[in-house]
This record gives sequence, structure tokens and C-alpha cells, in this order.
Amino acid sequence: MDGGSLGNGLYPPPAPDRTADGGYCFAPFNEESGEGGHIEIGGLNIYGLGYIGAQAGSHVERICEAVTTVNNLLIFHVGIWRYSPVEIGNMKIEEAHPLAEKFGYVALGHGHKPYVIETPDGIPYAFNPGAPERVNFGEEKYDKGYYFVSLEDGKFSPEFRPTDPRPMLVEVLNLDGETDTDSALARFREQLTAKIGELSDERAPLLELKLAGRVGFHPFELGRERLRLAIDEFAVPLHVEIKNHLSMLARSGGEEVVKKSLSEIETDVLHELIGAHSKYQGREGELAKLSLAIRDLVMKGDVEDDELLGLFGEQG
Repeated sequence: MDGGSLGNGLYPPPAPDRTADGGYCFAPFNEESGEGGHIEIGGLNIYGLGYIGAQAGSHVERICEAVTTVNNLLIFHVGIWRYSPVEIGNMKIEEAHPLAEKFGYVALGHGHKPYVIETPDGIPYAFNPGAPERVNFGEEKYDKGYYFVSLEDGKFSPEFRPTDPRPMLVEVLNLDGETDTDSALARFREQLTAKIGELSDERAPLLELKLAGRVGFHPFELGRERLRLAIDEFAVPLHVEIKNHLSMLARSGGEEVVKKSLSEIETDVLHELIGAHSKYQGREGELAKLSLAIRDLVMKGDVEDDELLGLFGEQG
């Protein structure tokens, strides 16, 4: 049984019903409709929970109360704060521990970083394999694979099996000191060609490129489209994201003056606006970071209302 695909990839995920008093009721799973939250296979009771939002930890007690069988496995679309790289939709590790009393194996999901949760006594009971493929930038650092879970005499034995994910590169390309776009593009090509040449994988890579340095021209002259056309001359990536962190070097009165990047200007403006309110003074840094995180999520267009509310809850 593949705990990873159950935890991360089953769609629509099995889900329980709710009782009139707010409790959980795991109805038998209906294969035709895809509804229900419980299925029994060969004496193994499989329970499923989809994504229930940022307050998942407060639901654990009611989840456990609804389970009256033995030899249980839980599929739960949730992360654990200490380990999950996702900023929302997690619960505290101490909130998860009661699950170990009802379930011999908990297949976690949500974030794509692999980790294992143990009871206070050191017994592993909850497993997140992450994802078998690289999905988001940053995942090039993670082991990729899935759990193959054996069950014998009521004992679960998970085995992590690695996969062969597609190549992913997150690189900083240093263009510091370049005085014009032609020389900057030449240096861009040189550095990126060398990085791609180091790959032993011939599959099309995923690229996240960050341009850094102080240059003698306006950073906007190196637009994304121009850079993508330059990349197409020597590579065919599966996907490219370009972050322009260049700052422009100007001269004033014989002295060099560094102009701030767009992201620095945004942060400074937020600091000033937040600090103008006496209630928020001293918290400018964390609240500016929160504001930018909300902005980024909204611009992606795939965020739910309760996820945004969860961000506010995390800030207290």
C-alpha cells in the first residue's frame, strides 16, 4: 500500500460527514459517488479526511471519538508546524499525538517535504513522504519518493522508496558591475550554460533564476521576455521563473549611489505605513512580511478564504 499516494494524491479525497452537534461520522465509502470517509479492506479500516483548514488541530479529539474500530489507518490532508514548509494549513505536533492512540498509521499530506512524526515515547506513527515529483521551487533540496506500507499481524511497516524526479535548478546569477544589457546578457548566458551543463539528467529542467548585483542600466531593461528568448538559444526548460533583484548604480556628485530594488521599496513603504499606527509599532517587520505573503497568495489565485484567515491567526 502506498501511503504517499493515499496521503497526497487521492482525489476526490474521502471525507466524513458531520453530526448535528459538530462531531464526525465516517460513512462507508461509495465508489460510484466518491463520497464517504471509511472503507474496510481485508480487515484494515481506512479513514479519510480531506483538507479541513487552518484549525485542523482542534478537530483531532472529535475525529478520534468517531472511530470505534481497530486496525486503523488515517489519510489526513494536513501538515505539522515543526516540519511542514507550507505556511498555512498545519497543526501543532502535540495536537497530532492523540491520533496515535486510534491509528496505527497516519498518512499526512499538504506540504511536499518528507518527515516522520513520533509519539513522546519515540514511536513513529505519522508519515509524510512529501511528493514523488518536484513541484515547487525549493523542493530540489528534498528527498523524493513514497512510502510502501506493509501490514502484518496488526503492525504497520513503512518503507520509504525513492523516485527519480525531474531536474530542478534554483540559481543566483551574479551580474554585478555590468554596464550595459549586452554584456549582462552575455554573462547571463555564460553562467546559466555552465549550470545546466553540470546536470547529468537530460530531461528538460525546471528553472528559477535570480538576477543579483548592481548594474549600470535600469534593471527593467532585462525583462523576463528578453531573458526567456536568450535561454531558448541554448536550452529548452520545462518551466522558467525569473526574479530580477538587480539594483541600479547611479552617480551623484561624483559618488556612487545604490538605488533600491522594487522589493526593497515595497518593504520600506509597508514599514512606514505600519509604523505610523501606534498599535503596531515594533511589529513592522513581521506585519510587512505578512502583508507581502497575503499579496503573493492572492496573486496566485488558488488560495481559499480560510487559508488567508489562517495567516492572520498565526500572527496572533
